[in-house]
Amino acid sequence: MKKTMWMPVCMSAVLLMAACGGGGEKKEEGSTSSTETTAPAADNSMVADVAGKGKELMAAQDCATCHKETEKVIGPSFKEVAAKYPNTPENVATLADKIIKGGSGNWGEVPMAPHAAISKSDAEEMVKYILSVK
Repeated sequence: MKKTMWMPVCMSAVLLMAACGGGGEKKEEGSTSSTETTAPAADNSMVADVAGKGKELMAAQDCATCHKETEKVIGPSFKEVAAKYPNTPENVATLADKIIKGGSGNWGEVPMAPHAAISKSDAEEMVKYILSVK
């Protein structure tokens, strides 16, 4: 009897997932609606791409354990870091090194753990994202 009680629940879950996956109108390739704009993205599109890559790289690490975008946890918020460091190539390089090597003293007593497995280029992408948080 227990097996038959779960059948409707499982079927409902499957139907719900299937319903959430589509449902929108499908357009033929190359067609546009009268309300759709085909102009290029606003002037921040490149920033969004860089920020997106950095944010994705950070999501695969343990950054969220100590940092949040707008609130201080153990370490400073990304907003605080962005306010302290202008987005310059020198600051990007310096902060990328901090991510890789770790450090202490800039934001209080608690040291930042090193992340030696992160490549310099990935750390720089992460910093570019952090410095984009306003």
